[in-house]
Amino acid sequence: MIERTLPDGHVWLRIVQPHYRDPFDPSFAARRGGRWNPAASWPTLYLNEDVATVHAQVRHLFLGRGIEPDDLDDDAPLLLAAATLPRRQVVADAITDDGLAALGLPTSYPVDPSGAPVAHAATQRIGWTVHEARLRGVWCRSAAGLGHELAWFPTSRGRAHPVWDHPSPFGVWRRAATLSDIDA
Repeated sequence: MIERTLPDGHVWLRIVQPHYRDPFDPSFAARRGGRWNPAASWPTLYLNEDVATVHAQVRHLFLGRGIEPDDLDDDAPLLLAAATLPRRQVVADAITDDGLAALGLPTSYPVDPSGAPVAHAATQRIGWTVHEARLRGVWCRSAAGLGHELAWFPTSRGRAHPVWDHPSPFGVWRRAATLSDIDA
């Protein structure tokens, strides 16, 4: 696998719901699993690299439901939380073609050569290998089809550091093009 060090001080974004007590609690994915970690495994926090990826995620959330993000009211229960991570986080590269190939994934990821989504079972096996190698996660192409995501595996000593006092309401960030457009 190809290792990459995350940029120190980068602000990572996470779509959360109003009932989340801690928008950066990685225990839910530890219990339920996700794209890069199986159920009943290790804490994982799924993050978006930038605002464009967040918008792609929102569109992806509503695929096949007959709802577009523009159909939502400003008070829709989608909040945006922002955080930085501890310094010097080394992760597996699932962004570049070389990184994907080293992990055994097709260079067409997040879809396979036939256009079907790569199954979670395959990415969870890779996540297991990455976790066993003591890397802090997988920096990957977004499954929403645009941008990059991070499946971050925090340690007991390292937590995400919130940038804002409270998550930002949907009406504030729904049309933002960059992080600086969001007044949280």
